[in-house]
Amino acid sequence: MGAHGQRVAQILLTHEDLRDRARYLNARNTLQTLLRYRVVPIINENDTVSVAEIRFGDNDILSAMVCTLIDADLLILLTDLDGLYTADPRRHPEAQLIPVVERIDARIEALAGTTTHETGRGGMRSKIQAAKICGASGIHTYIANGLYPDTVLRIMAGEPVGTHIYPANHGRLPSRKRWIAYALKARGELVVDDGAKQALVLRGKSLLPSGILEVSGNFRFGDAVSCVDTQGQRFAQGLVNYDAQDLRAIMGHHTAEIARILGYKGYDEVIHRDNLVLFAEPHAEEKL
Repeated sequence: MGAHGQRVAQILLTHEDLRDRARYLNARNTLQTLLRYRVVPIINENDTVSVAEIRFGDNDILSAMVCTLIDADLLILLTDLDGLYTADPRRHPEAQLIPVVERIDARIEALAGTTTHETGRGGMRSKIQAAKICGASGIHTYIANGLYPDTVLRIMAGEPVGTHIYPANHGRLPSRKRWIAYALKARGELVVDDGAKQALVLRGKSLLPSGILEVSGNFRFGDAVSCVDTQGQRFAQGLVNYDAQDLRAIMGHHTAEIARILGYKGYDEVIHRDNLVLFAEPHAEEKL
């Protein structure tokens, strides 16, 4: 228990632990049980078994994934800067701290790209990506200077410290949709036409083969795939009902033609609406 009488537990995770739904739920239950018993989990990536395929990438992304896993209220990311600036303050002394970010847009992501950490894999860009993951789950994020001993206490006390990034305004995604969106790595990509995108985003429809223009990747039934529009913008992710080979055969065709082309028809939908998560157009995500 140490000098402070606080029980702690070490938890080592890989992306594979969150990609598998059963292991995802087991990890969630373990962490929630530890917290109920007032044990503080110390979580890190299991580097002894992690390879590129199952790595989180850095601790910023890992922390965001854990926050969504346990329905956290707040993510605090500590760095050697006071927060997000208008430019890298180490190179531009005139740079100004941005105390509040109400919405992560292209401008904010561009600012984050100008500030990198000299020794780690993370940096401000990964912190903004972590905030986007948390924001989709209704979680607030703070980026603040960890070199000050009272930073966390001041944030918890409600003081204006560092950069406070507000969550997206569509509220908290259900647990299963958070798993689809952020725990799963896309195994492929579907380029959809403008009509299909509008049906998904504005009308809450499922993705049909007739709206698919291109298929890339080597995925199987049930894998996660990204949906990309004709401008190259990734706007959704979902669980696919056909493998890549079959989908290449039926893309652009109507559902009535599936059985003739494949010799069977498993589903009308390539991705059912219940297995789809939107990343763009927050007003449409409210329908989730």
